[in-house]
Amino acid sequence: MEPTGDKIQKAIFAGGCFWCMEPPFRKLPGVIAVVSGYTGGTTPDPTYQEVCSGTTGHAEAVEITFDPQTLSYAQLLEVFWKNIDPTDEGGQFVDRGSQYRSAIFYLDEEQQRLAEDSRRQLEQSGRFQEPIKTEIVPATTFYPAEPYHQDYCNLNPVRYQIYRQGSGRDRFLRKVWEDDKGVKHP
Repeated sequence: MEPTGDKIQKAIFAGGCFWCMEPPFRKLPGVIAVVSGYTGGTTPDPTYQEVCSGTTGHAEAVEITFDPQTLSYAQLLEVFWKNIDPTDEGGQFVDRGSQYRSAIFYLDEEQQRLAEDSRRQLEQSGRFQEPIKTEIVPATTFYPAEPYHQDYCNLNPVRYQIYRQGSGRDRFLRKVWEDDKGVKHP
């Protein structure tokens, strides 16, 4: 999809396994690209094996390139929140460890403001009984993951579906968001 405006923007979100975070964003009008990768740590040019070890400080994340004339950052935040468990500080679903933490990596003050506002609204909604643990932190270098991780759900659909169903993510999301008619989870 080509941008309609002069300027494209980026957003970076960590929500556990990056394979599961790509699809919700890829299908949105205004999204130009979604890249799986690593960010938030100190090791330069980390590999998947290094990040999985939990020693790099990085989290699996997605970098979304989008056209703000078609899709706002606030809309991306809404999709983000509806695809994670924001109360789990130890990882996401079956994936455990800081490398699977949920986080919003903001790129400027406006993104920070919008992220903090959206977190406050989610906290006040009463949807979750536990406190929201998702970090909102400044973005650091984003390192794209190895090519075999990109668009994994479409390139390896059977393996992806087995992983996704086994992770518990969809059961949790359906339960939490079942009353929200605008949300469709597998």
